[in-house]
Amino acid sequence: MSKVKAALVLEDGRVFRGTAFGAQGQTLGEAVFCTAMTGYQETLTDPSYDRQIVVATAPQIGNTGWNDEDDESGKIWVAGYAVRDPSTISSNWRATGTLQDQLDEQNVVGIAGIDTRAVVRHLRTRGSMKAGIFSGSALAGDEELLARVNGQQSMLGADLAEEVSTDGMYTIEPVGDHRFTVVAVDLGIKTNTPRMFAERGVRTHVVPSNTSLDDILALNPNGVFLSNGPGDPATQTGAIALTQGVLERGIPLFGICFGNQILGRALGRETYKMKFGHRGINIPVVEAGTGRISITAQNHGFALEGEKGEVFDTPFGKAEVSHICANDGTVEGVRLIDGRAFSVQYHPEAAAGPHDAAYLFDRFAGLMEGA
Repeated sequence: MSKVKAALVLEDGRVFRGTAFGAQGQTLGEAVFCTAMTGYQETLTDPSYDRQIVVATAPQIGNTGWNDEDDESGKIWVAGYAVRDPSTISSNWRATGTLQDQLDEQNVVGIAGIDTRAVVRHLRTRGSMKAGIFSGSALAGDEELLARVNGQQSMLGADLAEEVSTDGMYTIEPVGDHRFTVVAVDLGIKTNTPRMFAERGVRTHVVPSNTSLDDILALNPNGVFLSNGPGDPATQTGAIALTQGVLERGIPLFGICFGNQILGRALGRETYKMKFGHRGINIPVVEAGTGRISITAQNHGFALEGEKGEVFDTPFGKAEVSHICANDGTVEGVRLIDGRAFSVQYHPEAAAGPHDAAYLFDRFAGLMEGA
């Protein structure tokens, strides 16, 4: 472990002191915690974590190293990484390097050797908040570091989708026979999502977050997909209007995570910032209509307003709150009752995570088949 001093500073003045992990310097972001016991590579490369300092609740991180297969995008997106006990060796047959090497190579500032249990308890009590990690020459007096932390933009009102979205369209071809064509609006899409579509015979055109409805219609899709992503959904006026245009034309639509919030807002629902959000791979969700429970992977700090089984009117017909979190009652899904559009707050592609919700891709394929 490095002997270079480092500090994690929270906006309320709490300071946790440890040693540098990864690159040295300064990074700012919103401090959040992830309860996953595995899958740190997928977490770090998930675009939904843009501008967030992730605190790992698992005590040891890095023991399986880093490989060339499990990235969920082309880079590490987290603003910073806070761990308790970084592994000094990598022990996995697929590893091509260490986590420390990747953090260094991609200039991700981290901190190790802190009591992450204490950090998580603090964030769980006080809520996610602005934070910074400082090491080496970036260290200064506590008052100076706190001023830097509090000078950054809040996640509330942050428009980040375009920041993480693809610059141009690309296409993932189906495995085997082509059955359907889906346009996936990239609000921060993960690599495993087009792969899940491909396994079901779906050609996926991944398009930038600011793509127009006309450009989507020109691709003659059988369905439209709204991906996960970072930031405040209330800022996504373009994506919300695009979603309303898709609904007006009766094109089958499926959204996950950020896409669930976009569909909800397109249907007239409000969103709010959660106290500390849901980030992990063991979160139970109940489907209101069937009572079916899925253990899910989640990463979100905003949520839709609503209650289990609530039915509400929209310009596109009646809709309902279709899923809720078994832990706290948070809305985990909405759908049009006629079935042509639905979304969930969790990650059915689950990389890393359980596969309980993978059937939703089959449900979307069935919806397109019947359209």
